[in-house]
Amino acid sequence: LKWRPQSLSEVVGQEHITHTLRNALRSGRISHAYLLTGPRGTGKTSTGRILAKAVNCLDNQGKDEPCNKCSMCQAITEGRAMDVIEIDAASNRGIDDIRDLREKAGFAPNVARRKVYIIDEVHMLTTPASNALLKTLEEPPPHVLFILATTESHQLLPTIISRCQRYDFHRLSMAAVVKRLGQICQKEGFTIEEEVLKLIAKSATGSLRDAENILEQLISTYGDIVTLDQARLVLNATSESQVRELAVYIMNSDIQGGVNAINRIAQDGVDLAQLHRGLLDYIRNLLFTRIGADQSIEATREEKQEMKKLAVSVSPEFLFKALRAFGEKDQKMDSYSTLPLELALLEACLTSGDRGKESAVRKQESGVRPTTASARAQTETAAKPGDREPDTEYRKQGSVSR
Repeated sequence: LKWRPQSLSEVVGQEHITHTLRNALRSGRISHAYLLTGPRGTGKTSTGRILAKAVNCLDNQGKDEPCNKCSMCQAITEGRAMDVIEIDAASNRGIDDIRDLREKAGFAPNVARRKVYIIDEVHMLTTPASNALLKTLEEPPPHVLFILATTESHQLLPTIISRCQRYDFHRLSMAAVVKRLGQICQKEGFTIEEEVLKLIAKSATGSLRDAENILEQLISTYGDIVTLDQARLVLNATSESQVRELAVYIMNSDIQGGVNAINRIAQDGVDLAQLHRGLLDYIRNLLFTRIGADQSIEATREEKQEMKKLAVSVSPEFLFKALRAFGEKDQKMDSYSTLPLELALLEACLTSGDRGKESAVRKQESGVRPTTASARAQTETAAKPGDREPDTEYRKQGSVSR
């Protein structure tokens, strides 16, 4: 809450949205309804509050940012502004709630220039409530601004979407999350290694709010100094060496070594779901490295060189089959079961014919080799016409006696 952005310039990783909103504020062309959609923790609600401050700021006439100093900006920041109403649609999702909103929206604002309704998780509204909200969006009062936020825009009525200016928030890149966490640590006086920040950003999966919560948890546990081993212990994260070791077994089609590695990692108490995700990312990076698309990989130069050495030993087809084999296995149901990973390992290694090597299973088979078509033809021509197999002759004699 302390580091929530208070201006559009502080919103991280959403420049395509903040630039448009700043131009609209500067020119005075503010729409009556905005739809902010995207993954959790990417700044949707914070942007809605900043927009509410900007349209009602007492000192930003013709400016593109709220001053955050006037009485109105401070009231909205502290959540005590009567004309900025936040509604949680997950708890107030019925038609009676929307009817009450429609009745109150008709009244003029008390102090602010515009009355702002921020409806969070708007996709949770019932169908009758959505239809009632649609009527208000069709004929909105001139002094009302609606800001709808949701993570599931596809569940909204198309007619509601068509009456709003839609802005899609993206997941934040790892570099953007690491940069923001570094700024927070510097201002708070925390001593945290950069590798810890990268681990936090990776665990947050593009959500800055989740990353800040993880950082707060680590600080509460270990104090102002956090090491990489401590962060891995709290996050139950898989080390890069474990993922790399398992990937090497897969590239070599070493089933025995891979199965032993999976069970050894499981016995160490590592969350196998995180191991699964880390392995998927690593095989993906190997595939992109093999086809020459390593620009889309977030890794250091040394890590890219190591992946390149490993990727050249296999074909792109094999990497694709391995990625699909592990991608089809669901590890969410049981994070402590080794069976999904073992099945994916078998499937990946048994399709290793593209590598030009025998699979590990064929090495364990008996010495009987299947005959080729030419060998069968030579055998058939060498046989005499009158030759019969003993079991065939025996069956014929048995039928005559019967």
